[in-house]
This record gives sequence, structure tokens and C-alpha cells, in this order.
Amino acid sequence: MTAILPFQRLPLARLFRPASVAVIGDDPAAASVLANLRAGGFAGAIHAFAADQLDAPPAAPDLAVVATIGPPDAVLARLAALGTGAAILTGPAPATPGARPRFLGGHALGLMVPGLGLNASLAKPMPQPGPLALVGQSRGFARAVLDHAAAHGLGFSHVVGLGRNDDLGFTDTLDWLSRDPGTSAILLEVSRIKHRRGFLSAARAAARGRVVVAIRTAPDAPAPDALPADAVFEAALRRAGILTVDGLDAMLAALGTLTRARPLDGERIVVVSATRALGGLVARALAGQGIALAPPTEDAAQALEVLVPPGNAHANPVILGDDAPPNRLAEVAAALAGLRGAADAVIAVHVPEAAAPGVASPAAEALATAMAMPRRVPLLAVWPGEAGADRRRLDAAGIPAFPTPERAAAAAGLLVEHRRARQAARELPPRTVLSATPDRESVRRVLAVARRAGRTTLTEDEAFAVLAAYGIPTVPTRVARDAASVAAAAAALGVPVVLKVRSPDLPHKTAVGGVALELENEASVRLAAEAMTARVVRRAPEARLAGFLVQRQVGRRDAQELAIRLGRDPMFGATIGFGAGGTASALIGDRSVGLPPLNLPLAAELVRRSRIAGLLDGQRDRPVVDRAALTEVLVRISQLAVDWPDIAALDVNPLMAGPSGVMAVDAWIAIDPEPATGTAHLAIAPYPAELEETARLPDGRSATLRPIRPEDAEAHAAFFARLSPEDVRRRFFASIAALSAEQIARMTQIDYDREMAFIAAAPGPDGTPETLGVVRLVRDPAAPSAEFAVVVRSDLKGLGLGRTLMEKAIAWARVEGLQSITGEVLAENRPMIRFVERLGFALARHADDPELLTARLELNR
Repeated sequence: MTAILPFQRLPLARLFRPASVAVIGDDPAAASVLANLRAGGFAGAIHAFAADQLDAPPAAPDLAVVATIGPPDAVLARLAALGTGAAILTGPAPATPGARPRFLGGHALGLMVPGLGLNASLAKPMPQPGPLALVGQSRGFARAVLDHAAAHGLGFSHVVGLGRNDDLGFTDTLDWLSRDPGTSAILLEVSRIKHRRGFLSAARAAARGRVVVAIRTAPDAPAPDALPADAVFEAALRRAGILTVDGLDAMLAALGTLTRARPLDGERIVVVSATRALGGLVARALAGQGIALAPPTEDAAQALEVLVPPGNAHANPVILGDDAPPNRLAEVAAALAGLRGAADAVIAVHVPEAAAPGVASPAAEALATAMAMPRRVPLLAVWPGEAGADRRRLDAAGIPAFPTPERAAAAAGLLVEHRRARQAARELPPRTVLSATPDRESVRRVLAVARRAGRTTLTEDEAFAVLAAYGIPTVPTRVARDAASVAAAAAALGVPVVLKVRSPDLPHKTAVGGVALELENEASVRLAAEAMTARVVRRAPEARLAGFLVQRQVGRRDAQELAIRLGRDPMFGATIGFGAGGTASALIGDRSVGLPPLNLPLAAELVRRSRIAGLLDGQRDRPVVDRAALTEVLVRISQLAVDWPDIAALDVNPLMAGPSGVMAVDAWIAIDPEPATGTAHLAIAPYPAELEETARLPDGRSATLRPIRPEDAEAHAAFFARLSPEDVRRRFFASIAALSAEQIARMTQIDYDREMAFIAAAPGPDGTPETLGVVRLVRDPAAPSAEFAVVVRSDLKGLGLGRTLMEKAIAWARVEGLQSITGEVLAENRPMIRFVERLGFALARHADDPELLTARLELNR
């Protein structure tokens, strides 16, 4: 068995854990950084050089801070020749390519690691050590957060100022922090990213076991007709399990809540209040956050009946009454928090009472004491008035306490949104999610016809043909060449009909008078066509006209107007938006945004986040919408976006939706001049279902070999439990009794662009799939190679399963263009040594550890 590199030996260790630091340059920034380094108490060696004094340094520093006014190319080349591990550029980035160490910057604030006394930055003073990490690009934003932290006693594990993000950036930093045991929460300030997949992959890895809160600053100017950049940013980070906020106050509030309250398992929130008035204010504030209160479960009501006035145990809020003793709030909250299934969160609402100055009240003491016992769910407290001692006591007990109902409700909203983001991060749809195969050849023909005509936009009937190829219902439509032939088309469809101008240049036909509704007879259709031609020529003289479209009139009283849009974001690539439709949709601005590929759960969540979601179940004159049909169409349009990266934009508006299904009645598609393939346009790599296969093991058993999935977490924990202690030691180079939830998540929720894990699975005695073995390949981001680890369940050795898994991993590596695979093996592990030698690996002594061997397989032979 082999192991992946331990934390201390990761490639960026010389940046984040340097033994020596050199400050180089004549810019005034060099003096500032040098003073901060010396003031911080860094125990390693500190050197200072002018830019022209690098000919004979005493030794290559692990980390160099380069503060030059002009391009640092010569300095970086010299540092690379010396073997320096990493650099921080407080000035500009290199002007030309060349050999150089990895660097932060240009124009970076620098790096602080308070636990090491390391302040290699332009900021001072260094914050106290703590569990928070700040990663961002703006120097001003970082200083604002550090000032707030100093005033509130918050400590940091790392402060990383990336600057322009020209080399080392969010991906590398998040990879490091996701493995750092001293970091429990990460604040991200993002202006721009370079590699969307790498960023989201690293962000998802970090968010598996840590709270991550992000804010976007200085977004790019939106492209014409693009979905809102902030909404795309939120959607992208939601898929990574990260909560996004829109301001510094909101970021700090989210940090305070999410780091003190355990994550939600569900969304059932129960409010407990001494008075009906304050309880009602909390319920109203929660409703403003989109959180509806459900009555307590029957088991919870029975448990509460002895604690609350008659009839109140079945209500939410649970009202205690004015004569309740001071400890009753704690008793009821503790009962709800400790009873399985009673609540997913409890909000305890206190009525102010007289208390000695600076001393916590009996109610606060009772609640803090009760919550010190193990509890299943988070507890929030509303503690109004000048109750600073009470709130401090509760905070010390791990109970977020708020002075107003509105702040507590906002905190509950953060917990709910964080839960939904974590759920979204677990969804990894495959590249193809449709049960029926789309007619991709028809789409290819339509796009080819447009390109041969020199067009990058489709006519509406061509767009309908594309939608129909993916099983999306479209309104019955006939093409009429001219005004003389529209009447025959109307007769064939049956009146009433809708008449539209046919043109690839008019995505918004209504704006130029290119749509006529409710045409009741053939004569009115012909007259409308003649008038429409004159209007469109006058209002859009540049538009190419290609006749008319005659469509069956869809009854608008029986359906709601919705809209679906595909677009491209400069930062995150392909996007899908959903919201209210019709001519006023742009003014309403209702667009919830997601990233393809979608599956049904992600499509349902996209609908839920729209403003119009509350109307889809029917309101007054609005009919009920068939949500199953709606989410199916969203999945199909998402599949269209996955399959055709050369579709630049698509607009279905309106999509008529009602109780009997959905139908597109208008559509527009823009395409790239040249065809494209692949999935590089997707920010999140789809699950590679095409790599699944069935294999017959040498003992005759059949097993499924496939990439690992998030839902394999439980089976993976059971698999680890069936490894012998010796096999665990040989796999992890340490004795481990059990894998933590974070470790299991890291192993099962992977980014297939950056690593691959194949499992062998087969049904167990009870029919439940069991994991039999796993092989893992982790790519080297700086070279075409990967590091491998393989382990087979201890009771299944000798069946050839390990070789089967390794051969699949090696075949995948060759297809991916990797040139070598390496792994580390304990020198005492003779079975593994023989195993890798039979596979063609060459063995050599490890450069740093005499107890290890390095196994290497060259793939280009």
C-alpha cells in the first residue's frame, strides 16, 4: 500500500512554513516588510539584500519577498537558480516568461502566519493566532478585516494577500488551508480568478470540513444580455458549499454565526419564547428570510406538555407564559435540542429582567448550563436590551446571542443557506443525465446550416428544432415565406394564431412590432403580415427578414409565463438562469442562476431560489405549475448546454407553464462561428459516468469499477473499518482507528480534473453495495504526473482485485496524457514492493526518508 504526500511535505510548504526568509529590493516596501518580519518574532533566519546583491547569498531562502519598482524578472531568475522555494511580489509581476519560483502577486499584500510569528507582508500589526484564515486580493479589504479582528479579539491562522493573482492564487492557497488542522474558517475576498475549475475544486475541498464565506469585489462589467455577475458568483460558490455575502458586515455576521453554531441537518426551526409578542416578532422575521415555522412533531409536543401551558406544546412559537420560572426557557430549549427529530435548530427568546450589573442573569446561566450537555442541533438566543453580560455568557457557552429578533432570524437564514450550499456541493451530475438520448445529429445539422449561411444566430423555428431534439415541448409552428402564404399556414394550424416576423437578427421581436396576437381569421393574419413588414423595415432596417412564423395561440389564462436562459460568464463559463417570463421579465429582474450540468435536485433548487417560486403552486388568478415538468425541462436545457459548448446564448421566453405541463412559445439561440467540443466551458467537471465498467474478478465474482461519488461516504467508512491495523499503517504510514467525517468527505467528494479515485463495488450479503477496494491518483499541478495509492479490503487479498484497480488507473492516466505515476512504499512492505514491480514500477530509495521507497512507472514507454 502507498500513501499520498503528508501535509508537511506538500509543494507549498516552503511558502507557508518557511525556515528562512529573504527580503530583496530597494523599494520602500522592502523596508516595511523587513521591519514587520523582525517585529513578528519569526524564529527562522531573516536576510536582506539589494536587488543586485544576489550573487553569493549564504543559502537559498525558502521564501523571498521581492520589492522592486520595475519588473522582477532578473531577481526571480536568480532565485530559481539558487533553489528558492517561493516568492512574494509586492510590486509588478514578471514581464516575460522564464524560470522562476512560484510566487504570490504581483502587487501582493503578502503573507502572515501568526502561529509562526511570520509577517512577510506590508500590513501591521500582525493579528493574534487563531483558527481563521483570510485570503483575498485587495490590500484595503484585508486591512479593514484585520482592524475589525483586532477590535474583537479574533485570531488568524493565515492571512494571504494574493494581489493580482498572477501565479499562486486561490486554488493553491485553498488546497493548503483545506489540509491545515489549525484553520477552521476561511474568509475569501475575490476580484478575479484565472482557473474556474481549479478554484471551485479547491473551494469545495476546503468547504467540506471548514466554514468558508466569500465576497466578490470589483466584478467585471457584465456582457450584453449576460446573467448578473453577482448571481453567477453566488451560484458557482454555492456548488462548492460556500456561503456568499454582499458586504463586510454580512461577512463578519456570517463568520460569527457559522463558526459558533453547528451545521443544520434539516430546516425545521422551533422558536421558544416567554411572551407571544416577542415570539411573534421572531416568526415574522424568519418569514422575511423565507423560513416557515412548522408545528413541533408529536413526540416533541408530548415531551413539552409537562413544561408549557396547556395547548402551547403543539404551537410554533412555543409560548412559555409570563409566570414561567427563569430556568424554564433552558428546560424547553434543551428538551427540543436533545430529542431526535424534534427540531433542526432552536431559537430561545428571553424577556429582559433585572440583574446585577456585569453578572449573568439566572436565565442566561441556566441556558448556558443546559446547552453544555451534548445536543443534536444548534441553538440561537434572542436576548434583548442592555444584556451584555448575558450575551457574553452565552457566547462563551457556544450559543450565538443576538439583541434583536431580526438579527437572530438573519443568523438562522445563514444557517439554512449554508446547509443548502453544502447539499448543492454534494450533487455531481454526470455528463449525460437524460434517460432518453437526444437527437444530437438534428442539432448538428441545424447549426451547420446557420454557419454555412454566415449566421451566428438561429431563426426561431431553427431554435425550436434544437429544443425539440432534446424533448422540450414547443408550440406548433409553421413557416410562411411571405404575407401571401400566412393565411394557409393559419388555416393548417387552426385559429386563433400568433404571427411573428422571422429573422435571425431580432431576438426581441416585440420591441420592433414583430409580434401580433389573437388573430382570429385568415384575413386578419394576412393584413397583420403586411402591416408587420412595414413596421419592422421601418424600425429595424438592418435586420434580415426571412418570412413569417405562424403559431397556434397558447391560452395564457391557463399558464404562467416563465423564462430560461443559457449564457456565458467571463469568470465561470456556462450558466443557466430561471425566473419570471414575458415582456416585463427584464424589468422584474427575476433570475435565479445555476451552473450546468443540472440534475433534478439542482433544477428544483434553481426554481426554489427564484422570486416567482412562491407563485408556482397557484395564487388567485395564477394556475398551478407542474413542477416536475418544469424541472425536467431545466435539466434538458442544461444537457443542451453541456453537449454544445458552441451555443453562446439561449433564451426561452416565454415558457408557458401550467398544471398540464410546459411549452416553449418563443426561443432564440446564438452560436459561435466555429464548432466546439469538450467540457472546458463548464466550471464544474461532470461525474465521469462513461468510465464505469463491470469486471469479473479471478475468483469469478463480478464487481463494478467506477469513479468514486459523494454518496459512497458511508460505504467508504465501512470499507476502512474492515481494514486490518497493519493494512491501515501501511496505507497511511500511521495508526488510525477511524477516519473523520472530513477525511471521508475529502476521499469521496473529489474533483475529477485534479484527481481520480476508482472503487470496486459489489452487493453485500444484504444487497447493499460494498466497497471492496480503491485506487487513487492525485495529479501533480506542476507536471504531467500523478501520485498513486491503492488498498484492498483485508479479507479480499489474493483475488487480483488490486491489480485490476491499478490497471484501470494506469489506463486512465495514459488517456489523460500523464507521463508518469509515482508512489511511496514502506521499505518493510515486501508484498507491496513485489506488487508494484510486477506492474512495471521501478523502485528507488526515498531522497528524504530512509524508511521509504519511491515507486515510479513511466507511461510513455
